[in-house]
Amino acid sequence: MSNHTSRGRTAIYAKTDLSANGRIVIPAAIREVLGIKPGDAIVLEAEDGVLRIESFKRRLGRIQDELIRLVGPERSLADELIAERREEARSAQEESAKDRLQSGGEMRKAG
Repeated sequence: MSNHTSRGRTAIYAKTDLSANGRIVIPAAIREVLGIKPGDAIVLEAEDGVLRIESFKRRLGRIQDELIRLVGPERSLADELIAERREEARSAQEESAKDRLQSGGEMRKAG
């Protein structure tokens, strides 16, 4: 295992073997840097022949941070979605009420 520092970042390099059933052992030093423990969910990403391993919590945090950067910390997309759904439900109820009034009037005419 070796460490390498580049652009202010420290990388840990290790060689490990793939077992017959496809398992790899992540060395303790790397697990510690990744902040993962036995039983934790991890995300595997393979791109251009490179395997990236990241804890699910860290990936989720990075996505949340990126979303905040894009939309701003004061904006709540959840609140906006709830407001949209409430407006859609209100509109649907109004349409349904109009339909019931129209069909009730048509029944009286027919009768």
